[in-house]
Amino acid sequence: MSAVDTETPVDPDSTIIPSESSPYHKSTLDNGIRIVTGPMSGVRSASLIFYFNVGSRFERPEVAGVSHFLEHMMFKGTERRPDPIMISEEIEEVGGGLNAATGRESTSYWCKVPSTHTAMAFDVMADMLRGSVLSEMEMTKERKVIFEEIRSVQDIPEELVHDLTDELVWGDDPLGREIAGSEATVGSISREAMLDFWTRNYGPERLVVAAGGDVDHGDIVRLTEKAFGDLERREDCADQYTPVTVAQDAPRVWVVNRPTEQAHLCLSLPAVSYRDERRYAQSTIDSILSSGMSSRLFQEIREKRGLVYSVFGYFRSYEDVGQGVVYAGCDLDRVHEATEAILGELRKLRDVRVSDEEIIRNRELRKGRLLMGLEDSRSVASWVGAQEATFGEIKTPEEVMEEIDAVSAEDVQALAHELFRDDRLNLVVIGPYEDPAPFEQSLTFDAATQK
Repeated sequence: MSAVDTETPVDPDSTIIPSESSPYHKSTLDNGIRIVTGPMSGVRSASLIFYFNVGSRFERPEVAGVSHFLEHMMFKGTERRPDPIMISEEIEEVGGGLNAATGRESTSYWCKVPSTHTAMAFDVMADMLRGSVLSEMEMTKERKVIFEEIRSVQDIPEELVHDLTDELVWGDDPLGREIAGSEATVGSISREAMLDFWTRNYGPERLVVAAGGDVDHGDIVRLTEKAFGDLERREDCADQYTPVTVAQDAPRVWVVNRPTEQAHLCLSLPAVSYRDERRYAQSTIDSILSSGMSSRLFQEIREKRGLVYSVFGYFRSYEDVGQGVVYAGCDLDRVHEATEAILGELRKLRDVRVSDEEIIRNRELRKGRLLMGLEDSRSVASWVGAQEATFGEIKTPEEVMEEIDAVSAEDVQALAHELFRDDRLNLVVIGPYEDPAPFEQSLTFDAATQK
């Protein structure tokens, strides 16, 4: 049973049930804030997530990193809680936790607490998001923290190679920049510039408030109305991103000479956007190639050939474009063999029809992971919040599982034919190498090895 002490009445007509069979609820305030909830029985926690549809992709070049910097500063004191420790203590002293994340197209702030403390947690989060003071002293300290965060990636080649891959693929576009920005840009961001970005981009039309667990939808609506109901829309002044125009027509290689003990490589290919209905076929490709120890990449590249210790793949989909990546860490002398073997597995998926048995196995794998992943209140809050923020609607697990079941072997092969092509290949290698020519020669599906 939810225990939330509020006084503001809720308009029952504002509550929308997406469908008769949906366990989720949605309301929209007059100023455009959307509230979505996923009540759960048998749990004693409540999770709150505040999504803003703005991220590093929306930034002007001179303030690159401001989204991430602002996210950090939200935890550094408010008018009501001037000492930063007051924010974390209030949540943690009841056993809860809180954090935030900045992405390319969104920024989110979350907390999880025993449900008896939902109102308190909401108040803390709302105070952060509306009352942060952006102290110059705290900015100076946090700027140094972010510098260390940026530098730490430079010392970890298995992380750095992913950032360099983004840079190679997207170039000068914001998608090619590190989300944290650079030391130069972060070092030059003033309080006035941060306040300007915050004021223009954290408007109600970009905010989704999501709650999962032992929560009551009406209570969350009342809390949101009380804390954010007076926010004014800011569409006219909010930053927007410029859609990407992809002009690549030949494979590209970037070799970064470092005295590493292993070679670290990322092979990048195009992918569909999250607006493309073929994203379910793309997720099936991802599952076949890289979901667990029984996946094709792990079995062929590591288990059968012993070429690598680590190999995995992933897709990153944005509103207008997408990117697929395969990472591997391997022996310095076997980097070409590993690259060709990875290309071979991709070519096999493209050219040889996936068996019905493998399609069925991966359907069940994905559906099982989906269902098990929704056993936690924070996962449910993320499920409803991310869908609403991204698509403006919330599908139930059953509806998504129907989409998964609808993907055929022919769908997989057709999409693989479109995505797995020489002219869109990109390869980044970190290791004690200087000459990119040998890598350029092997960066083709025609040279790929299959067994």
